[in-house]
Amino acid sequence: MGFLLAVILSFVPAFACAAFVYWLDRYEKEPRLLLGAVFFWGAVVAVIGALVAQLILAGAVTAATGSERAADVAGSTLFAPITEESLKGIAILGVFLILRREFDSVLDGIVYAAVVALGFAATENVFYLYGEFTEHGMDGLLTLFVVRVVLGIWNHPFYTAWMGIGLALSRLSPRAWVRWLASPLGWAAALGFHSLHNTLATFAEQTPGLGLLMFLVDWFGWLAICILIFVSIRREGRLLGTHLAEEVGLGRLTDAQYRTATSSWAQTGARIRTLVGAGRRPTRRFYQVCGELAHKKAQLARLGDEGRNTALVEKLRAELAGLSGQAIC
Repeated sequence: MGFLLAVILSFVPAFACAAFVYWLDRYEKEPRLLLGAVFFWGAVVAVIGALVAQLILAGAVTAATGSERAADVAGSTLFAPITEESLKGIAILGVFLILRREFDSVLDGIVYAAVVALGFAATENVFYLYGEFTEHGMDGLLTLFVVRVVLGIWNHPFYTAWMGIGLALSRLSPRAWVRWLASPLGWAAALGFHSLHNTLATFAEQTPGLGLLMFLVDWFGWLAICILIFVSIRREGRLLGTHLAEEVGLGRLTDAQYRTATSSWAQTGARIRTLVGAGRRPTRRFYQVCGELAHKKAQLARLGDEGRNTALVEKLRAELAGLSGQAIC
């Protein structure tokens, strides 16, 4: 009973938050199968890898110092951030290296980072909640649920988002120094914020005020990422407006379709209308192609023909023209 409840209270909120993150990616959504794979990596591979690495490192500290307290402090403040963020980051790096064409914006980096982090947090929370249930029963489980899930569900996405941002900047910048520095700086920021949280939590038992400071740092961190997401969505809308205007002149989409494509709310309305009528699949694909085409045209202008951007633009233009007559606006 306790274990099942721990699983439900950990994974249901994580899935809900992942769905919300997917919804935030308004103009050019990432493949759901890929997001599912990233979530699985966080929930299974990264958790197991981090657990094994932390046990080995903690054992080494205990053997070297003879102090379990030193091993606990080092594990929380140093080993956990390094192993967890690095292993979560491998999933984002895999998308960056293998499926580079899916990495089109800073928002994409945040989406992949948030999803892998939510997978990791879900499994980690199962361990913590069930452990609390075995020691303190249902009251302990529910109390910890409030602290770790209700108050802290966005913590892991906040830390890992910096790696997604760094990789996105590295992917999209024409400046060599940005391409080289953005990724390691993003990794360092993820480690730094994670380590700060764990350090404050570790010493909050002796100094309760540190617990309040921990929550404030985390919540202001969420706020900073939310502002960045809002700015990214607005910027993406302007990018579509700029690069799709040419397609209207070439007859590949109508004025009405252009207005819908460049408005996230109008797109949502068009998608909803297809739920009760025909044209659901072509309409969704049409606006997805609009987003992909605008991004590839922007990358062609900024980065040149890296990744065969010219061929991709022409392929997407042909698909857009083919879907235009079937799409609802």
